[in-house]
Amino acid sequence: MDAIDHKILNLIQAAFPLEAEPYRWIGEQTGVTREEAFNRVRKLRESRIIRRIGAVFDPKKLGFVSTLCAARVPEEKLKDFVDRLNAYPGVTHNYRRNHAYNVWFTFIAAGEGELNRFLSEIKKISGISDILDLRAVRTFKINARFDF
Repeated sequence: MDAIDHKILNLIQAAFPLEAEPYRWIGEQTGVTREEAFNRVRKLRESRIIRRIGAVFDPKKLGFVSTLCAARVPEEKLKDFVDRLNAYPGVTHNYRRNHAYNVWFTFIAAGEGELNRFLSEIKKISGISDILDLRAVRTFKINARFDF
């Protein structure tokens, strides 16, 4: 990565341009052409430096509910549990932790009923009943940006 890649990363973390030609704008801000800006972002994605480009919505403001969950999954059931978990579109992400509760995931739903049904269903179909529902009591907005 060079200085232009660093500038691009700093720019698009703050606000990806919502306009007809976003890569033209990125190019103008970084001193390269639209095509070069596009190709640089593509290469950063291919190399997994950029994992995702997309909007971040506030689920509560859109009428959704969400929760963070932690599950205690035996090693021999780990792959099956994660495969079943990933089949649900409401699971936004999951990750493994070095802890008794070794699989953590977030789930977003259209309402409390849907969220509760998901939790009951995933316990039933996976055979994993030790799943903590860690719904937020208070929300803090953390702006996770990395200065390049």
